[in-house]
Amino acid sequence: MKLRKCLKHAFEMVVHSKLRSWLTILGIVIGVASVIAIMSIGSGMQESMNDQLGGLGGDILTLSAGFSRSSRMFGGGGPPGEGSSSSQATDEDDEPVLDKTDVQALRAIPDIEAIDTQISGTVDVSYLGKKGSVKLTGVDQKSWSRITTSEIKEGRMLDSADQNVVVIGEKLAESFFDKPVGLNQMITIEENVFRVVGILDDDGNGIYMPIQMAYQVLDDKENGVYDSIVIKIKNEDELEQVMNKTEEKLMLVRHVTEKTKDFSLSSSKLMEATRSEMMSSMSNFLVAIAAVSLIVGAVGIANTMFTSVLEKTKEIGIMKAIGARNKDILSIFLLNAGLIGLVGGFIGIILGIVMSALLPALMGETGMLRGGTFVAVNSIALALSASVLIGIVSGVVPAYQASKLKPVDALRYE
Repeated sequence: MKLRKCLKHAFEMVVHSKLRSWLTILGIVIGVASVIAIMSIGSGMQESMNDQLGGLGGDILTLSAGFSRSSRMFGGGGPPGEGSSSSQATDEDDEPVLDKTDVQALRAIPDIEAIDTQISGTVDVSYLGKKGSVKLTGVDQKSWSRITTSEIKEGRMLDSADQNVVVIGEKLAESFFDKPVGLNQMITIEENVFRVVGILDDDGNGIYMPIQMAYQVLDDKENGVYDSIVIKIKNEDELEQVMNKTEEKLMLVRHVTEKTKDFSLSSSKLMEATRSEMMSSMSNFLVAIAAVSLIVGAVGIANTMFTSVLEKTKEIGIMKAIGARNKDILSIFLLNAGLIGLVGGFIGIILGIVMSALLPALMGETGMLRGGTFVAVNSIALALSASVLIGIVSGVVPAYQASKLKPVDALRYE
């Protein structure tokens, strides 16, 4: 029997058993849609994380006061200005700080190319009568332009001789106020007037100014004390060695041990690698859970095929009596099972893509879903192949059973 005729018989079996076939297909649809949706969420989260961390620079280290041992899983402490705490129980007056002593110690390390001291806080800024609160960062203008991964869209970076000038984010310049802020325009920060000399090519609304001016604007900051120190190393390939060397130097200068460490040194490159590994593990775990529904679908296909064999027993006998071979019967039932898997796979892929598009909107595009979801071609191919393979494998036993029926016994079956 030709393959085309076998395929025709298999298709007719699906069509003539509409309700049973579609209930079986539904199990495959749910499984494939779940796998596609979860894989797209994982891909979207991975892309979003890479966008967030990729721009931080693999040769950049961030030093902050305070130490949390749980932060070691992300390659050091948290981002500058965020929640690391000392491992020692200290009073408020004894909170660990970063100061010029730490900077001098860092300058003695030959592997370090540049050091940028920073302080930050929230300030009120106004322009042409419109007022709002934004993040202000005071930087060492002599080294900031060499370390930052941000690029200038208009104007220039801060210069070593600058005082009452600022560089602002693109969002602050274009949409934060009623009217755009252009170069050389004057903005008021905490009742102090500053001139805009540069606009960054980013989506931020932050303000950057010379650190000495920032001390005057941020009243709660003590001169000579820093919120964070950003370090650029000479050779990115020696990142871990330089981190270890830097930690040893700082522990010596700050008179602390591994148990009493009061600072955190973080690397965006190590954070990215660790979080990528965690994200991959989590995605694989979720896909494994979704794959359970595919197993349920496989059981449904096997049940449908066994029922079809019982219903078609007499027809099988007739086909064998007029010359159909065992492999022809086997092919018909395997193609029937494969068609169920194929149809379920196609519908599941469409449903999964729709679910992937709706999820960010339903969840408000919060957290790691801000970048949306991403349906990869390989995930579609994998899901479709899996659905067809599951269909065929589930139909092997009943198809083999049908092919081994004796014509005489099949014709006598009622």
